[in-house]
Amino acid sequence: MMLPLQDICVLDFSTLLPGPFATLVLAEAGARVIKIERPGSGDEMRSYVPKLGADSSNFHLLNAGKESIAIDLKAEDAFEQLRPLIARADIVVEQFRPGVMDRLGFGYDALRAVNPRLVYCAITGWGQNGPKSTVAAHDLNYMAEAGLLGLSRGSDGAPVVPPVLVADLAGGAYPAVVNILLALRRRDRTGEGAYLDIAMGENLLPLAYWGLGNGFTTGAWPNGGDALVTGGSPRYQIYRTADGRFVAAAPIEDRFWNNFCNLIGLSPELQSADSDPETVKSVIAGIIAGRTADAWRAVFAGQDVCCSIVVSLEEAVADPHFAARGCFARKVVADGRSIPSLSGPVAACFRDDHDRSAPPLGAQTETLLTKARV
Repeated sequence: MMLPLQDICVLDFSTLLPGPFATLVLAEAGARVIKIERPGSGDEMRSYVPKLGADSSNFHLLNAGKESIAIDLKAEDAFEQLRPLIARADIVVEQFRPGVMDRLGFGYDALRAVNPRLVYCAITGWGQNGPKSTVAAHDLNYMAEAGLLGLSRGSDGAPVVPPVLVADLAGGAYPAVVNILLALRRRDRTGEGAYLDIAMGENLLPLAYWGLGNGFTTGAWPNGGDALVTGGSPRYQIYRTADGRFVAAAPIEDRFWNNFCNLIGLSPELQSADSDPETVKSVIAGIIAGRTADAWRAVFAGQDVCCSIVVSLEEAVADPHFAARGCFARKVVADGRSIPSLSGPVAACFRDDHDRSAPPLGAQTETLLTKARV
């Protein structure tokens, strides 16, 4: 099968999550991804736990199907060692703070002089310029300063720590992949490479499009818990069941809302859009608290109500739907053991479905650098 990116070569200078996930997506679509790692320790993700063989399971999930070169970028001959690979690469991905790659001698201008067709993707928290460009931060900080964390509040009014790394993935990795593919498409027409400045913090802003629309249009900026999708409406709410589990109820549209109200037995006067939201939420909470999660699952089964029982990650993995879709069919293999690989986002028609392994640190150093000089 012809994979969309099987003629593309990627040099990946990134570590941890945003860059490696972006290059994983490219590798899934057929690209050859070569990790450039520091000798001795390599990508910090290798040292995480739990271990799958010599490296962490996280590392294996994010780097399956890639190759590894171990080289000290501060060495005097590092650039010359990598020059042949740079000359024939299509993409470079890095996520150092602004200016670091330039100081190492691997900035865009230096690499473009060797390869004008190169697509150079720099992933940072705040972008290459601006007052925050060199400020250290992690996912929680980007969520906080982009206004998203303030929209997620618990019952005590305090922001809730998100369960996933939204900035790294939705603000960094996915925009990186999108822009890399756009740059390759433009290169097909012009023959020219590109420099991509991917800023995770600002890429979070579109995720709150509805809040931005409200604020820019009316001046009424949402706060946590007072908007439709942040807990302000009984139509988008989490309700506790009799056995301490939860119903995620999202019957926003009238047809779903009417079905939901009829199924739970909410009085007609409280179904009106004019009813006080807090009163309606309280009444529904009392109704849902009267039955177990399994009882509500049976009530909602086969009905158009947009209601779900909140499950654990372990329960989600066992969902027959995900099994039917083959979400965990492919494996990541390491030292005789295997675990399911990450599912998506590359469509099945665009990826190689063989089991894969992540590279040992520096496994291809001698081979790739020797061949590159020939």
